[in-house]
Amino acid sequence: MTEPPRNTAQGGGTRESRSLKLMSRAMYAKEAALRNLFLLCATAAVAGVALIFIFVGWRGWPVLDDPGLGAFLGGSEWSSSAGQFGILPLITGTLVVTIGALLLGAPLAIGTAVFLSEVASPKMRSVVRPAVELLAGVPSVVYGFFGLAILRPIVSDLTGGLGFGTLTASIILAVMIVPTIATLTEDALRSISIGIREASYAMGATTWQTIYKVLLPASAIGIIDAVILGMGRAIGETMAVVMVAGNAPQFFAGLGAPIATLTTQIVIDMSYASGTHRTALFGMAVILFVISMALVALVRFLGRFNEAGR
Repeated sequence: MTEPPRNTAQGGGTRESRSLKLMSRAMYAKEAALRNLFLLCATAAVAGVALIFIFVGWRGWPVLDDPGLGAFLGGSEWSSSAGQFGILPLITGTLVVTIGALLLGAPLAIGTAVFLSEVASPKMRSVVRPAVELLAGVPSVVYGFFGLAILRPIVSDLTGGLGFGTLTASIILAVMIVPTIATLTEDALRSISIGIREASYAMGATTWQTIYKVLLPASAIGIIDAVILGMGRAIGETMAVVMVAGNAPQFFAGLGAPIATLTTQIVIDMSYASGTHRTALFGMAVILFVISMALVALVRFLGRFNEAGR
């Protein structure tokens, strides 16, 4: 016969139950400590972002009075020697370079992600994925040297200019955003249930038909998120663009013409700027900060829209 279970309610419990209660109290203490630690980390992150925004906004606030918001955002000339601080050419330069980088880099990155997720063998994937990830670890100044020494002469021969300008900067940025877009796109593709693939194959679809008629539409929101984050990387890049863009604060005049962006102008002028000039640079930093927040907000909105659609 089996021994009947002991009544732990009367005898104070067995040694194992008392030990379990002691371990549980210790575990509760550890969980409370970890909870407070994680709360501290999250608070530090939020406080860091808030302090940066407050500092940059406080230093850039006087731009509303001098030169004024309209002259600052809509002015067509940036010249510290002439006292002209219109950033419209810099905004257009930033947009042109970013759009060029996305047009060149996004298809390459999405194609790489599709290859890694759906086509490549495990052996091939083990070679290609580390190579793509390595691109994210290359310092931007190395990209700049590559563009300056290798890419600029080629662009110079194609355009007839010096090789500094929109095309060179766009190509360099396109390579730099490939790891970001490719990694996130691959994650979006892999998040699709295997049953969807099997259903497509069961209906007689080929691998390519499954990719462009089923998988890409199903992961469209994730791919858009990846492209938006890649856009944020392109807008915020500075050092590589400084070395190959030509840094002329003028409107877009062709793929081979020099151009300047918001980030490059801040880097070039900050070391000697003072007075209104320095205030205008902080104002440009505020513009960049707002653009970054808008991109993050757009990604979060698309993520919630995707969850609601499911």
